[in-house]
Amino acid sequence: MTEDNDFEPREPNRNEDEDRKDLDDERPQFQLPNNNNNNFRNIALIVGAIILSLILFQTLFNSPIDETEITYSQFLQQVEQGSIAKVTIKAGLIQGTYANGGNFVTRGPTDATSYLDELKSQGVEVEFKEASEGNWFFSLLISLLPVLLIIGLWVFMMRRMQGNNALNFGKSQANLVNKEFSDVSFDDFAGVEEVKEEVEEIVEYLRKPERFKKLGAEVPKGMILVGPPGTGKTLLSRAIAGEADVPFYQTSGSNFVEMFVGVGASRVRNMFKQAKENAPSIIFIDELDAIGRKRGAGLGGGHDEREQTLNELLSEMDGFDANEGVIILAATNRPDVLDPALLRPGRFDRKITVPGPDIKGREEILKVHTKNKKLADDVELSVLARRTPGFVGADLENLANEAALLAGRRDKEVVEMTDFEESIDRVLAGVKRKGMAISNEEKEKIAYHESGHAIIGKLLPNADPVHKISIIPRTQGALGFTLQLPLEEKFLASKSELLDKITTLLGGRTAEELIYNDITTGAQDDFKKATDIAKRMVMQYGMSEEIGPINLGRENGNVFLGEEIVKSNEHSEEVSSLVDREIRRIVEGCHDKAREILQDNKVILDELKNKLIQQEELEGDELDEILDQAALPASP
Repeated sequence: MTEDNDFEPREPNRNEDEDRKDLDDERPQFQLPNNNNNNFRNIALIVGAIILSLILFQTLFNSPIDETEITYSQFLQQVEQGSIAKVTIKAGLIQGTYANGGNFVTRGPTDATSYLDELKSQGVEVEFKEASEGNWFFSLLISLLPVLLIIGLWVFMMRRMQGNNALNFGKSQANLVNKEFSDVSFDDFAGVEEVKEEVEEIVEYLRKPERFKKLGAEVPKGMILVGPPGTGKTLLSRAIAGEADVPFYQTSGSNFVEMFVGVGASRVRNMFKQAKENAPSIIFIDELDAIGRKRGAGLGGGHDEREQTLNELLSEMDGFDANEGVIILAATNRPDVLDPALLRPGRFDRKITVPGPDIKGREEILKVHTKNKKLADDVELSVLARRTPGFVGADLENLANEAALLAGRRDKEVVEMTDFEESIDRVLAGVKRKGMAISNEEKEKIAYHESGHAIIGKLLPNADPVHKISIIPRTQGALGFTLQLPLEEKFLASKSELLDKITTLLGGRTAEELIYNDITTGAQDDFKKATDIAKRMVMQYGMSEEIGPINLGRENGNVFLGEEIVKSNEHSEEVSSLVDREIRRIVEGCHDKAREILQDNKVILDELKNKLIQQEELEGDELDEILDQAALPASP
């Protein structure tokens, strides 16, 4: 599929469903608690308890007495009159009892010598107290309050990181997935039957081990699933959990990486211990590259926490102690960064590549994802599969969901083919921006640009057929696009096909030059793609007559993976200059060919432009009716 985003400033069907439903009805329904809310509630309760304790002790040790507050002058008058029987003096605070009963309080000077003689002469009983006396426990609590708050905060952080057990650092974070709780089977995985067969063998061994043992066969100790994102690696592991009758421990590589030294290695040991106790069992580690990166990586190297975790994983998979009955299953989309010791036989014996599906596989995947959707009679999954080359399982699932959402938004009873067609355009180029203000002059330039792509794509014998043209702006930055779809799945590209592809890419700029004798910035992405193809033809594919069948490309090492830092020049300046001239010769030759085709079909170019401005989108018979009038120029 070729899509020119120009003017860029681009359930499961189970036989035991009824039994499972009965089990679900009988099984108590649990709702996982919100750990964050529980932690905040716990810390709030701790702080609240401390505050209430302080108030309580303050109340007990400083019980209020029914006292009358008087001024210091009134106090002196009462002393002279002999009305006071007893006083207690504490740092200027004077509390006393009248001779006829009743209590009073007042505040005088800190130095009591000024009125002490008068009290003695009147026979008043005098008692002195220190300032902190009677309030020592409350003062102790005040001093301990910061410590208590720090302890409470530490408990909160530990609970947040480790769950309910604050000291349970080294326990495995793997989740035990039972067959009864998995709703995915091998029927839900489609597209690459060979991969499914490889994995089904593991499940078959766990179900009937005697069939293999009598022949002396041993099950692989480990299997690693590699492939681009979205191809179904994790879905396949979920299917294994749903099909296997053994304990299935699921975890992620990031669960082993913590801020505390030794935690990752401890969790690996604990995970294998649990798996061995319940053998035979399966351990699935998703995103293995989080802990399996090459050791000694980086500019400084070093023995960090990640390497300790990897070393423990290597030891547990195939170390001194036998690891019987535990199968390791892992998934990653970065096998190039994994440590070689992890991939050797005896650890991961099998490396299963999960590629993107072909046209037949895409149709099977669409059947799975549209199984529970109401489709109209005009929906042809085979056509949709042909329209979506390069789509993986996740893309096709999203496509089916987007089509259902569009149909629901339009209040339809079923999902129609037009909903799928629009969903494909949304995924490839983004949502239509019909409200975007574009001047008539710019719209005409965009129309000529896309018409140039379409005419050349139609006439060149090795170019993919033109399926659709649009000049409606999209949210991904394209002001228009020309969609070309291959008639069949291709795995090799010939030199003539690559040259025709470059010529088609240059058709938009050539049309601008021919009509306006001027150029715009709209062909930026076209030039990038065309130059990349020409560069690969010269440097990697050996398709240059001057360079010959030599591969001049070289993969650059990544210094953060421990690769070589200093790189010498790959070839001489003379060869580099020759490569540049060859790339330029290929691109300019294709550009001249595009100009010749469009000059001979200028009338068709104008007609297609006018139709495109009028309708904004052209496809199907209406597009073919115009393009069929075009013809290649006669050979000289």
